Amino acid sequence: MALPSNKRYVPRGKVEEPYRINRLITVPQVRVVGENVETGVFPIDVALKMAQEQNLDLVEISPKADPPVCRIVDYSKFKYEQKKKMREMKAKTQKVVLKEIRFGPNTDDHDFEFKVRNAKAFLEEGAKIK
Repeated sequence: MALPSNKRYVPRGKVEEPYRINRLITVPQVRVVGENVETGVFPIDVALKMAQEQNLDLVEISPKADPPVCRIVDYSKFKYEQKKKMREMKAKTQKVVLKEIRFGPNTDDHDFEFKVRNAKAFLEEGAKIK
């Protein structure tokens, strides 16, 4: 029996985690950092054992470093903190405002000066003018 075609259905792609955790880390040695943890370079098996002893996860923070940097932390809490940082950074970025000022061929001198004064004020605020 064939299923009815649903043209609106769009299958969701598999969400890829931004960080490799625990057994997904495949390098032989890692640099371990974290709270209440001995910092240093350890074989991956030892680092995983250290994380399991504390009931935490081994999260690969910087995969391009040599050896890769991993942190022993609760992964769900770590993801929450990363999302929170991203939201704060996004809120801090200043949005560019575009102000439009129109001049016609019949614009009077007083109106022209008024519009120029407003344009200067907009520029001082950091807005762009069209």
